[in-house]
Amino acid sequence: MDYQVDEKGYYGEFGGAWIPEMMYSNIEELRKRYLEIIYSSKFQEEFTSLLKNYVGRPSPLYFAKRLSAHYGTDIYLKREDLNHTGSHKLNNTIGQILLAEKLGKTRIIAETGAGQHGVATATVCALKGIKCVVYMGALDVGRQAPNVKKMKMLGAEVVPVYSGNKTLKDATNEAMRDWINNPVDTHYIIGSVVGPHPYPDMVARFQAIISEEIKWQLDEQTGNELPTRILACVGGGSNAAGAFYHFLEDREVELIGVEAAGKGIDTNETAATLTVGSPGVLHASKTMLMQNADGQITEPYSISAGLDYPGIGPMHAHLFKTGRAKYLYATDKEVLTAALLITQKEGIIPALESAHALAALEKAEFAKDDVTVVNLSGRGDKDMETYLNYFGY
Repeated sequence: MDYQVDEKGYYGEFGGAWIPEMMYSNIEELRKRYLEIIYSSKFQEEFTSLLKNYVGRPSPLYFAKRLSAHYGTDIYLKREDLNHTGSHKLNNTIGQILLAEKLGKTRIIAETGAGQHGVATATVCALKGIKCVVYMGALDVGRQAPNVKKMKMLGAEVVPVYSGNKTLKDATNEAMRDWINNPVDTHYIIGSVVGPHPYPDMVARFQAIISEEIKWQLDEQTGNELPTRILACVGGGSNAAGAFYHFLEDREVELIGVEAAGKGIDTNETAATLTVGSPGVLHASKTMLMQNADGQITEPYSISAGLDYPGIGPMHAHLFKTGRAKYLYATDKEVLTAALLITQKEGIIPALESAHALAALEKAEFAKDDVTVVNLSGRGDKDMETYLNYFGY
């Protein structure tokens, strides 16, 4: 079965570009040119150089000895938290800023939830000297204050969004309105594998460096490039798409995404899209999303700002529908427990988003000779206030 996007921008029944006429010119320019640009020798040379010398790739694949002993199996952590800016997000923004340059754009906009994508976007705009505007839900501005200050220090304009529940969905809405009004000089750096084609495919290609490295690093350390399973958290799903990408055709590798259950899937405070959602159109893409009987978006909830999104990337919707990947969920309480465990076992404080993947270790059944890779997509600096308040330190 083909798990890649087709020429019309679909993964099976999901994807496409469900766009208003006013956005057509923006999307069509990208669709026609993105592959030609990103696979040109000049682009690849600069992209590879920046990943190595600026981002700090390859990120380590770390054998977590004490965590492995705790679960009685071999666990490796893909350390995306050690990238410059502290997450996987920079892989994508480096690629998109280079693409924007080639398209002649002089202004960048972005949306952000946890602030990691906003920081990564502001970082590459500072690197290239390009004007940057970041839309962020007003609730997230409050709970991710350190990242807001970083974005401003980097020279970005941070625009709080007060509509809806003031989180990632609402920030995305405002960014799309901006792009419609500024189609000539502006490029919209979407931070996940969501939105209209070609964004889900383009972002997945930039993040695929994660699984590319996992293969050769695992072979180097174990003599086998194929793990038993890969775990990654999923909101929109970019870090999971990157971790899964080069293993999609290796059917013996179990792919597991972990969504945010919030306060529980049987409550109204959850963001476990694939568990409680249904097919629909969100942010110009057909996918699985949280909606009521009238097709109105249901407001999501998660303690993690980066997973607080009512949809999921169409690639993940397709992997879920075909059964190629399994999608679990973790509650806020399970996530906080998992974060404390890895902190005290390995001396690594994870982002709340990444802790969702770690929480799934409690739900997995391990054989002694299994090899599990967890994509540790971000570090926990931005979440320290939440951790300190919860644990009472």
